[in-house]
Amino acid sequence: MALRSFSHLGICVSDLDVSTRFYIDVLGFRELFTFDFDGILAATMERPGGFTSRMLARDDVRIELLRWHDGTAAGDGARRPMDRRGVTHLCFRVDEPDELFAIAERSGGAAWRHTLTSLDGMGTGGEAVRTVYLTDPDGVRVECVAGSPDLADL
Repeated sequence: MALRSFSHLGICVSDLDVSTRFYIDVLGFRELFTFDFDGILAATMERPGGFTSRMLARDDVRIELLRWHDGTAAGDGARRPMDRRGVTHLCFRVDEPDELFAIAERSGGAAWRHTLTSLDGMGTGGEAVRTVYLTDPDGVRVECVAGSPDLADL
């Protein structure tokens, strides 16, 4: 099979610096590199114009933030409903999800406190699984879950 491995997830952003701060400060990513592209990738991107690509990394996860030079980013930045087709959210294992509320809000995102849920006895060693949603500055849902097993170990 020609498929070798997963590479990255791309996220179109309205403000590259604010989004970078969110992913670094809240989720612990680091910047790998930033490239500016003119119209050379117009066929691949299916639209004319240049953009900046910033690749972020955390452990084995890579996220590419894309910012169009003409300033256009379609969409309203509202939190995407969970019943829409397509990618609904990113998920990260954390120590305590509610510890990220203030950091997310200071970093241009939002914490959706009412989504905090505890599933007693469903976690590693019978502990509770605690999960909550944050959103990045452009409304991308980020699930933060504590107490769940590491899926890489399964």
